[in-house]
Amino acid sequence: MHPPSSPARQWRVQSALPAAKLAGAIGLAALGLLLAAGDPVPLTLAVAAAVALAGWAARDLLVPVRLAVDAEGITVVQGYAGRRHLPWDAVEAITVDRRTRFGLTGETLEIDAGETLHLLGRADLGASPTEVAELIRTARP
Repeated sequence: MHPPSSPARQWRVQSALPAAKLAGAIGLAALGLLLAAGDPVPLTLAVAAAVALAGWAARDLLVPVRLAVDAEGITVVQGYAGRRHLPWDAVEAITVDRRTRFGLTGETLEIDAGETLHLLGRADLGASPTEVAELIRTARP
């Protein structure tokens, strides 16, 4: 199946997020260089963490749109940088999971497509998962 060519609505990662991740990767590498002092272990660990963080930022730059909705169905990001189109009849449920930890409440949008479950948070959507769920429900034919 091919993703739709013109989504009616889409949600994406905020542009500041990959920039912050890249800045953190540079900071980790610099910290590793600062703390190395002849010992390769701190430098290796810092560079490994910096590479992982830069890879995470690269995903945000390669696939900024995490969710798109149109008359045909929903397109979600799958894997590192892939996309999957779910026709409306394949979508069984659209719910929001709320959990409280350490006094903070986190929300996750859950799109149940039978054998697959797609989870998207506020950072993925750039909006409240509750608001996005309502908009998806109203877009569903």
